Amino acid sequence: MQSATPAPENRLSGRLLFLLAAACGLIVANLYYSQTLVGPIRVATGLSSGAAGLIVTLTQLGYVAGLLFVVPLSDLLENRRLTLAGLGLAVAALIGAALAPNGALFLTASLLIGLGSVVAQILVPFATYLSAEDQRGRVVGNVMSGLLLGIMFARPVASLVASLWGWRSVFALSAGIILLLIVLLARALPERKPTPTLSYGGLIASLVSLFRHTPILRRRALYQACLFGAFSLFWTTVPLRLTDQFGLSQRGIALFALVGVGGAVAAPIAGRLADKGWTRPLTALALAMAAASFLVLHLDASGSRFALALLLIAAVTLDMAVSGNLVLGQRAIYSLGTEARGRLNGLFMSLFFLGGAVGSAVGGWAYAQSGWTLAIWIGAALPLLALLAFLTERKRS
Repeated sequence: MQSATPAPENRLSGRLLFLLAAACGLIVANLYYSQTLVGPIRVATGLSSGAAGLIVTLTQLGYVAGLLFVVPLSDLLENRRLTLAGLGLAVAALIGAALAPNGALFLTASLLIGLGSVVAQILVPFATYLSAEDQRGRVVGNVMSGLLLGIMFARPVASLVASLWGWRSVFALSAGIILLLIVLLARALPERKPTPTLSYGGLIASLVSLFRHTPILRRRALYQACLFGAFSLFWTTVPLRLTDQFGLSQRGIALFALVGVGGAVAAPIAGRLADKGWTRPLTALALAMAAASFLVLHLDASGSRFALALLLIAAVTLDMAVSGNLVLGQRAIYSLGTEARGRLNGLFMSLFFLGGAVGSAVGGWAYAQSGWTLAIWIGAALPLLALLAFLTERKRS
C-alpha cells in the first residue's frame, strides 16, 4: 500500500524532532517505573511474592502484544488519531494503577500500561515519514536517543519520586505528563492517512510473510535480540552484584544506573554515520564492544574499587553498543521502503524485546545457580553469537 499523505519534501524541523524524541522517552519509561517499586506495590496491593513478579511481566507482555497487534494498525489507520487514542489508554491505565486498591486491578492496569505505551513505536516510523531521505538516520538516532534515555532514567527517577511521595505518585505524575503530551502532539503532528489494500486480519497475517521474505529484518532482529538479551542480563544481575559484593544501598544502585545513561550518546552518532554508509563496520563494532563489556569484567571479580570501576565502564560501553546498534537496525529496516514500515517496526521491536525477556530470565537463573561469573560468561556469549552470524552476512552491492 502507498501512503495517501507521503513524507513531505521539507525537512523535519528541530522543534518537532525534539518533541517526538521527548515523547518516546516519556512514553516508554512507563514500562520500567515498576521495576524498582515491586516491593512497596506488593505490600500495598496484597500480592504474594510469587505474584509480584507479574507486575513487570504483564507490562512487558502488554507491550509485546501492542507491537504485534496495534503497531500494524499504523499501516491501516490515520496515524495521529491512532497515536492519541493509544496515549488516552495509557493515561487511563496509569490512573488505574495509581488508585488500584488490590493486586488484581493493579495487574490489569499494568497490562494496559504496556499496551498503551506501544505508541512510542508508532511515533518512530512516523518521524521517518516526515523526514527527508538524507536526514533519516539522524532523525531515527535522535528519536531513539529520547526513547533510550526514557528507559535508562525510569528506574532511578521512580525510586526518587517514590521516596518523596510514595509509589502511587509515580503513576499519577506520569498520567499527567502523558496527558500533556496528548495536547502537544494533537497540535504538532500532521495527519498521515495510509491507503490500505489489506484488512486488519490481512495485515496481521502478513507479519509471517514479511518475516519470511525480509532477510534484513531477520538479521537485524537477531543482532539486536542478542544485544538486548545481554543488556537485560546485565541490568538484572548487576544490582544483585552491587548489593552482595559492594554493599551498595538502593540509592547507590540508582546512582550507578545513572552512569549508563551516558551510553545513549551513541544513538545519534550512529544515525549520522549510517547516513554516510557506515552501517556494516558500526554493526561489527557494536557487537564486539558488547562482548568486550562482559569480558573485561573477568579482570577483577573482587569487591575492590578497580572492580567497581570496571562495572561502571562496562555499563557505559554496553549501553553504547545496544543503543547504537538499535539505530542501525531501524534505519536499515526503514530503508526498505514505506509500504509496510509500521509492521516491520513492530516485528523488529517485538523480537528484540523477547530477546531481552530471555536475557533477564537467564541472568537471574545463572546468578542464582553459579553467581556472577556464569552470568557474565553468558552475557559475553550472546553478542559473540550475533557477531558470528554477522560475519556470514553478504555485503549488498
